[in-house]
Amino acid sequence: MAPKPDIYTRVTEKIIADLEAGTRPWHKPWSAEHLAGRITRPLRHNGVAYRGLNIILLWAASVANGYAVPTWMTYRQALELGGQVRKGSRGEMVIYADKLRRTETDDAGQDREVEIPFMKGYTVFNVEMIHGLPEHYYAAVEPMPETAERDAIAEAFFATTEADIRHGGNQAYYAVDPDYVQIPPFKTFETPEAYYATLGHEITHWTRHPKRLDRSFGRKRWGDEGYAQEELVAELGAAFLAADLSLAPEPRDEHAAYIAHWLQGLRNDKRFIFQAAAHAQKAVDYLHGLQTQPDEAAA
Repeated sequence: MAPKPDIYTRVTEKIIADLEAGTRPWHKPWSAEHLAGRITRPLRHNGVAYRGLNIILLWAASVANGYAVPTWMTYRQALELGGQVRKGSRGEMVIYADKLRRTETDDAGQDREVEIPFMKGYTVFNVEMIHGLPEHYYAAVEPMPETAERDAIAEAFFATTEADIRHGGNQAYYAVDPDYVQIPPFKTFETPEAYYATLGHEITHWTRHPKRLDRSFGRKRWGDEGYAQEELVAELGAAFLAADLSLAPEPRDEHAAYIAHWLQGLRNDKRFIFQAAAHAQKAVDYLHGLQTQPDEAAA
């Protein structure tokens, strides 16, 4: 019997297949028609949002199956809530990473605590596969009123980072040595969502500066593997931010070129996507941390 593929291989193969099919698995897959729809990260049964790579895995499953509800739970959790997974339903794998701690005796005969990292996968089911749950899991929300063209929440979020954001020209990029973000004027974008997605991408790059998260991946030149890894981190970071700010992520113009780099990296290193998702989550956490004002932190 052939050995069962490990979690890294299974996840990587799934994401490669999605990319080769032309699907960005981190693209927001559902509308805001559900009560939980304003929070566009996938949610656990208790309303807590998933993080890191699990966001990508469950977004991809929602795209593939057309789920409109962002909530997921295990078979046991469904039973505890009075629900029942429909017969024949196939769940989705999510991952759980932690460390085992144990005492070992070293060569000098001294006991010391060691940490052993591990990762395991488990299965969750979308609420749309489950019947009999409390009504709020299925409740729809009232239509949202028309909003202003600029998004006040997103504007405040990016302003609070105090990043040097310069508007003008027809290119979007982050310049690491002078440490500023360049982005075309708001009015030149086809949609507000495209503007904020592009800004989110560049702001994620901004977090890599040595005085912030000091992220380089050994990048030496445009187009190398370090470049591809950083671009994937920025794309995932932009998608995570779009979810947190209730915006729809938009593909960037150079997306097709990036995919070629991502696929090469994914094929060469099965941990590529795990590392990128972890760095993207760390970048987004850093940006959220900047939202706390000093007087609030002291309260």
